[in-house]
Amino acid sequence: MREAILADLRGPRRIRALAVLGDSVGAGMGDPVAGGWRGFAPLLAEALGAAELANMSSSGARVADVHSTQLPAALRAAPDAAVVLVGMNDTMRYDFDPLRLRRMLADVLRALTAAGATVVTVRYHDHARVFRLPGPLRDALTRRIDALNRVLDDVAAEHAAGVVDLDRLPGVYHPSSWSVDRLHPSELGHRLLAASLADEFEAVGVAVPGEVSLESSGGVRTSGFDHLRWLIAKGLPWLFVRGHDLVRYGLRVLLRLDRS
Repeated sequence: MREAILADLRGPRRIRALAVLGDSVGAGMGDPVAGGWRGFAPLLAEALGAAELANMSSSGARVADVHSTQLPAALRAAPDAAVVLVGMNDTMRYDFDPLRLRRMLADVLRALTAAGATVVTVRYHDHARVFRLPGPLRDALTRRIDALNRVLDDVAAEHAAGVVDLDRLPGVYHPSSWSVDRLHPSELGHRLLAASLADEFEAVGVAVPGEVSLESSGGVRTSGFDHLRWLIAKGLPWLFVRGHDLVRYGLRVLLRLDRS
């Protein structure tokens, strides 16, 4: 299907407006600049030569938020290209349901492509290699990420969307690619993501007149004390809340295995 779409194009497609739908990564968290967050979105927009960037991403967003709130707003922006980066927050909730996620993600990609946007999404890396978790939590999270990736693969193939595989992103498991919280990319991580998204857009027939520099531009730096402060104030409370959901899921999996 993708080949047929590309065959109809007369040269690479020029992009006027880029939409980004997703969670805190799309919102730029982990790449602090004066006055807020930057992240991959403006870097990608510049590389694509997009005059307009409609970033609908919000911290904590799940697939349902993208489907019900961000998608209508993105369609109003009439984008020529769109990035959909969402799902990791769903993997850490008690109501994780791959079938429901598939239906909603299919609706999102269907609506964006029907509106004329070229869509690129992502499949996720093994985040337990970045944010260290106890064995049972690691196994539970890995199972859910695998299930989410199968959903993302199916939906992307169905709607001829480009896919960036974060597991194969160069440097994705290096500490320098991650911010102090180990949940969001650092400035370098956001730049690596923007560069890979630009490459994927080019692969699906979009003109990419610029390039994403991998040189960090001097965003807010963090120290060892920042790491310790984050661990005490945010990391351990986060692990307690999200780990509780994953523990319940892991126990259900173990019980099913024992009965089989």
